Amino acid sequence: MKFLKKLVLSAFFVSSLLATSANAGDCKARLGDFDWSSANIHTAITTFILEKGYGCEVSVTKGSTTPIMAAHYDGQLDVITEVWYDNIIANYEPHEAAGTIKNIGVNTPDSQQAFYVDKTTADKYNLKSVEDMKDPKIAALFKDPENPSKGRMTSCISGWTCYTVNLVKQKEYGLDAFYTNFDPGSGGALDAAIAGAFAKKKPIFTYYWAPTGLMGKVDLVRLTEPKFVKKCWDDMSVVVEKIKAEGPEAYTKSCACEYRDMALTKSVLTKWAAAHPAETKFLSEYSIPTATVNKMLAFYEDESDGDMELTAKEYLKSETAWTSWVPADVAKKVKAAL
Repeated sequence: MKFLKKLVLSAFFVSSLLATSANAGDCKARLGDFDWSSANIHTAITTFILEKGYGCEVSVTKGSTTPIMAAHYDGQLDVITEVWYDNIIANYEPHEAAGTIKNIGVNTPDSQQAFYVDKTTADKYNLKSVEDMKDPKIAALFKDPENPSKGRMTSCISGWTCYTVNLVKQKEYGLDAFYTNFDPGSGGALDAAIAGAFAKKKPIFTYYWAPTGLMGKVDLVRLTEPKFVKKCWDDMSVVVEKIKAEGPEAYTKSCACEYRDMALTKSVLTKWAAAHPAETKFLSEYSIPTATVNKMLAFYEDESDGDMELTAKEYLKSETAWTSWVPADVAKKVKAAL
């Protein structure tokens, strides 16, 4: 009888282990990541917590805005940890309204996008707004070596929606008569163009954004534009999406205004969220102040030797706010993995 009891208990113990193992494998998360560093940090931190704290099998697909978001809308990517909502509103809203995806709250409370000029040049020539840039003598300061008849405005990457937004803005503001909308090719190349201009003490006219590590290292002056008006932005977004689908010749006159300083958000597939309530609750709670993101970006650039996983670990070791996003047992597992 004792032997049979032990046998039953052993069988129960083995079946419990198998059930635990099966449940651990039930969580599979397909994360969409982008080709800029702030998004990479959020993806790295999220991946570590999902893997070590929740036992998820995580895969990460990295690319530019348009293909990554298209894959998300199409149900191929479960989670996007950094969404620049205003930039993609025309595409995002229909899928959100259809119930395919849902916004799960703020990732970073405030961010900026704008046109900038280095402070030395801005001060010397009293450059304060985009209107001040519409002068052949000013444009000549930023001569484009590939098109010397115009100045160069270093822009977004062509795979990012902001590249097309900037293209439309240039046309609406009349800047296209004086400047090219230069695609630097990658986020790293954009940073290098800005940092290189400062190192050589040369003028630069550029699009840029925050949070970034570079913003704490260079002195850029934000040029004023027409104030943000939602209808204007919405009208412009329709033209932007048409150009993205059909090419620059699809441009039609609309409107343009400044980028709105906005909170960055997170997005999940609705079906994935329903199947993973605990993990979705964590993702909903996830939010990091802009100043902290900047600090981690500086660590990534200056101390981690370009290691994003090491940067994620540094955040989890040096900050405590993240423990409030997850249950105590999950936090304990994450700390043990560090």
